[in-house]
Amino acid sequence: MKNRTIGKIRGLQQSSTINGKFAILALDHRNNMRRLLHPENEQSTNAREIEIFKNQVIAALAEIPSAYLLDPLYGAAQNITTGTLPGSRGLLVALEETGYGGDPMARQSRVLQDWSVEKTKRLGASAVKLLVYYHPQSKTHAQIEALVEETAEDCQKFDIPFFLEILTYPLNPSLKQLEGDERSQVIIASVEKLSSFDIDVLKVEFPVDIQKNPGFESWTRVCESLSTACRVPWILLSASADFETFLRQVTAACMGGASGVAAGRAVWKEAATLAESERIQFLRSVAAARMSQIRDLVNALARPWSSFFEADDVNEKWYPGY
Repeated sequence: MKNRTIGKIRGLQQSSTINGKFAILALDHRNNMRRLLHPENEQSTNAREIEIFKNQVIAALAEIPSAYLLDPLYGAAQNITTGTLPGSRGLLVALEETGYGGDPMARQSRVLQDWSVEKTKRLGASAVKLLVYYHPQSKTHAQIEALVEETAEDCQKFDIPFFLEILTYPLNPSLKQLEGDERSQVIIASVEKLSSFDIDVLKVEFPVDIQKNPGFESWTRVCESLSTACRVPWILLSASADFETFLRQVTAACMGGASGVAAGRAVWKEAATLAESERIQFLRSVAAARMSQIRDLVNALARPWSSFFEADDVNEKWYPGY
């Protein structure tokens, strides 16, 4: 059991269910959102369309998730000022620039220009989220590790939880993504390395190539291995999985030691191309039901973050040095 400061404990409480488990709705997409809204021509997507879509999703799902993950461009401030974001739910805000720079085999991750951990804290967020593209053997691995360490220091300084999202990739230029056993090995090795830094929660891809390994029991075993390697709570991201597949992944992950999910496109993806009236109906019915099912599954099976962390001891003299 590790100690966490008061601000970090409070942010984790705000971001989780009453049982200390994460049922987060991920809606910080930018480039992916442009493609979803206008698959025929993503360049035609404008900022207002993205803002409206995110607002509609949050209005429809309301208090079902334990927290929302939003971006500083189109989601976070907009849904605070409109009052759409429920005050009873946590707010995670993304720190990174969307996409990656550099060589596809040696990817670089960057913080969004003119954005910072300090500004995220000032906004009133419950937590910071940083996405990094990482492979433990890439040429940029040390650079990414330095970025993670720097961000962790800033989160410690401003006393706000740090959620780190890891997206892995192959070093073989002929592959678009990691496959087979290599996928599991690289994801687990990345988790083991990056969870050694002073982060609070890891947001992780499903660590199995489900096309080559369709067996549910083996999925759970791999997730157990990931949990053994991970020094902090971890949550599962949905990537582009369809809902039914993602639900099976959530079950395996939570049975294998995960502390919940940050579910995105698996919940709301189809709504992006619907006309407004159909979209709102879909979000209020299908998407809301999906998120409710995910939340209930997480509450039933996930490991609470409180099994990892406890608050620093405090007494009447705690605040002068805070």
